[in-house]
Amino acid sequence: MPTHSSYDGTELAYRVEGSGDPLVVWPGGPARDAAYLGDLGGLARAAHRSLIIPDPRGTGASPCPADPTAYAAPRLVDDLEALREHLGLEQMDLVGHSAGGSVSLLYAARHRERLSRLVLVAPGSAVVALDMTDEEWEARVALRTGEVWFPTAKVALDADSTPATRQAMSPFLYGAWTDAARLHAAADGEQRNPDGTKAFWAERPDAEQTRRDVSKMTAPVRVVVGELDLMPGPELGAELAGLFPDGRCVVQRGAGHFPWVDDPELFARLVVEALED
Repeated sequence: MPTHSSYDGTELAYRVEGSGDPLVVWPGGPARDAAYLGDLGGLARAAHRSLIIPDPRGTGASPCPADPTAYAAPRLVDDLEALREHLGLEQMDLVGHSAGGSVSLLYAARHRERLSRLVLVAPGSAVVALDMTDEEWEARVALRTGEVWFPTAKVALDADSTPATRQAMSPFLYGAWTDAARLHAAADGEQRNPDGTKAFWAERPDAEQTRRDVSKMTAPVRVVVGELDLMPGPELGAELAGLFPDGRCVVQRGAGHFPWVDDPELFARLVVEALED
């Protein structure tokens, strides 16, 4: 597995899927092994691109830092910039998923000139001062009331977050609670670094300043959201896309927080279109 040296000399691992022009994909979690991304629904084949998928610090083949502040989102931005330099790219196309979308937004705020295109998949948006009201959250939850798993999953969703409650609420994260979804959800506990998850928000940038900074980005930005995802959902996704001069929100029908699990072919096609339009 290839590695690159980051800003502090740490050797961080990444994997390469496919061939063609590089497309960097920053995973979420936060601090979840990038193995959860799989091949993103065959995106490398569909896009004729080389997916560059890092293992962030403390996940996969990348070592845990001695200083836990290295897990914080702004420090991950430094790791992402070191990866770009290692790849020898003046500019890069970047895809960020979930908490990786937050890292990607922070990267755009600091290094927008290094991005040729940004695709945010089910991204976190608090870093740009966008969030849901309690009423909006409850409306998103209520979309799934007809599901057989809803009563048990709702109790877990409302409980304190633990590995057990996260597993129990997992059906909310998928468009349909299929065998593929169950298998994907079951791997969450073993793929997650709890220390990294906890420290991700240890250093919080100024969200209003980040919002102002990303609004100066002229490169195309596409926000891909699942129709049934709890967060961000289509409405918040459209609001996020609206921060950018060339921003657009794309909704994958019937999908949740991991849209490539729900419909791999459709997801790959939507991301290819997002990279080309």
